[in-house]
Amino acid sequence: MAERSQWARLCILGVAGSIGAFAAALAASNGSEAASTRIKFACARDYYAHCRAFDPKSPEVRACMRAAGEKLSTRCVNALVAEGEVSPKEVAQRNEAAGRR
Repeated sequence: MAERSQWARLCILGVAGSIGAFAAALAASNGSEAASTRIKFACARDYYAHCRAFDPKSPEVRACMRAAGEKLSTRCVNALVAEGEVSPKEVAQRNEAAGRR
């Protein structure tokens, strides 16, 4: 039982590290020292669903997330807007182009 508990803890730490690295990569391009906790957790599923082929620390991950824009969850988009990574205007333009309001 202790081995299973330790394994679960290691898995959680690994995922948390990947999320943190992804968020840091997002923040790096606008000069921020670290991404917010909001972005780390709001966008983790989106990263794994659309951009896991890229190292979270790579510049390609940011381009990938931008390319996946219409596919990103509302939760992730809201966090990115709240943290200034994406403007509300850009979100509105993309929604309009996709026929959404």
